[in-house]
Amino acid sequence: MPEVVIFDGYIDEPGSLGVPPYIHPLPRAVFGATRDAGGTPHYLTVDQWRKGKKIPPLDLLVVLSGMSVPGRYLRGMPASRRELLQLIDGYRGETVLGGPAALDPSLKERFHHVHYLDAAAAVHDLMEKGRAKDRWRSNEEWDRWMLLGADCVLAHPDHPQPLTAELETYRGCVRYVNGGCSFCVEPLKGRPVFREPEAIVAEARALRDRGVVNFRLGSQTCIISYKAELDGTDCPRPNPEALEALLSGMSSLSPNVLHVDNANPAVMARHPEEAKKILASLVEHCTSGNVLALGMETADPEVGRINNLNATPEEVLWSVRAINRAGGKRGDSGLPMLLPGINVLVGLEGEKRETLEINYRFLKGILDEGLLLRRINIRQVMPVRREFPPTVSHSEFLRFKDRIRQEIDRPLLERLVSVGTVLRSVYTEMREGKVAFGRQIGTYPLLIGIPHPVELERFYDVAVVGHGFRSVSAVQYPLNVNGCHITALEALPGLGRKRAIRLFRARPIEGREDLRKALDDPRVADAALPFLSFDLPEH
Repeated sequence: MPEVVIFDGYIDEPGSLGVPPYIHPLPRAVFGATRDAGGTPHYLTVDQWRKGKKIPPLDLLVVLSGMSVPGRYLRGMPASRRELLQLIDGYRGETVLGGPAALDPSLKERFHHVHYLDAAAAVHDLMEKGRAKDRWRSNEEWDRWMLLGADCVLAHPDHPQPLTAELETYRGCVRYVNGGCSFCVEPLKGRPVFREPEAIVAEARALRDRGVVNFRLGSQTCIISYKAELDGTDCPRPNPEALEALLSGMSSLSPNVLHVDNANPAVMARHPEEAKKILASLVEHCTSGNVLALGMETADPEVGRINNLNATPEEVLWSVRAINRAGGKRGDSGLPMLLPGINVLVGLEGEKRETLEINYRFLKGILDEGLLLRRINIRQVMPVRREFPPTVSHSEFLRFKDRIRQEIDRPLLERLVSVGTVLRSVYTEMREGKVAFGRQIGTYPLLIGIPHPVELERFYDVAVVGHGFRSVSAVQYPLNVNGCHITALEALPGLGRKRAIRLFRARPIEGREDLRKALDDPRVADAALPFLSFDLPEH
């Protein structure tokens, strides 16, 4: 029985995340395909390898890695080209490379087999037939391999918490009929192939049985278009009933987190009644803090036309408003149930300096209207599908990005989570100096800095005390005034170092009156009061 090492170098794609705390569907599919072909799979992440875990000299080494979008990561980092070359240097067995890294010409010549299309199908055929051609897995294989690959999660270092499993709903893009957006590879996958709701829920149930409690329905260009009526147009009518069946089936598993990802604003705006039903299903069945990332890319109509983009600025604005109306109620996490995000892409063909100003005015209009956005993702176009002629300079891009961060991102963040907002179940992941950084589990979680001592790799409830451009500062909630570190007191609104010392020396504090006596300003004491508890130390 052949033994296979599946090396997860982490995959980061526009519709599918595989960098911790996420586990990408592809390693699990390869794990299942290996079992289906009679082999024994072994799973290993690049972080485990970096910490000294050796690659056993087995029959086949399958390396899955690569980024098709640039990203910033809190802890897990996709394997670099240098690391991948170091990994296979001297490896005596056969090697397979899959994921976006398979598009790198400098890596192709170093592996025996390179398969960008579907590494799981390639590994299965290689083991069963001794050779492999590029092909897509069938739906039957897809569903079977995801069930057979469920045990893969047990070897992930983030299992069971904060591990989040990405689940694929379909492959391809409904805009395949006209080639889709100029920069995107998804339409090249052809006509969408949808998985059935029952199959996706069965995969989630298998993972749930193995301790996974966080799920994200990713790996699709548009969740609103799941099982849409493919009628030969690039904006088919959505299928609210199918998505309701999927979401209700997922929520019946009682996950801690159930989130989704991408949505096409044009599909929503051109089919408003169906979109409203789908938004209602998302609010009913998913957990709070959920984000629909809207692919606007640019608010410049001419650039949109030249690049065959999927939505007009008017359609994007309609969708932002609709999501705000449907999802504005706050849930258990402390965040609204459903929020929009907007993707902005700089460097598209036809772009001019004025395009950046048009983008700024569009985003400023959302801010001025009082709407909420969870995130504005600004990035430069990558030549994955084709080359793009130079437009604005990199320095102009950076100035534009910095302007958005200062003038739009921060006010939006202050509106979303004002000082005093309680955010539940923040998982601490790393420490930088005296500040611990954590995130809630979910899609595009907010980065939270905790400026007082807390343990890492634990969940805390926190209350917001300050804002950066894309992150917040927070203290543990409730903060025990009689037992906390002085730096926690110092972080409370209005206190500062001197008042924190005064409060620290006045402990024990037994309630509001003691708090007022310890501080020189009753207003400062009353502002700090909602953050605090007054538990006395045990003797």
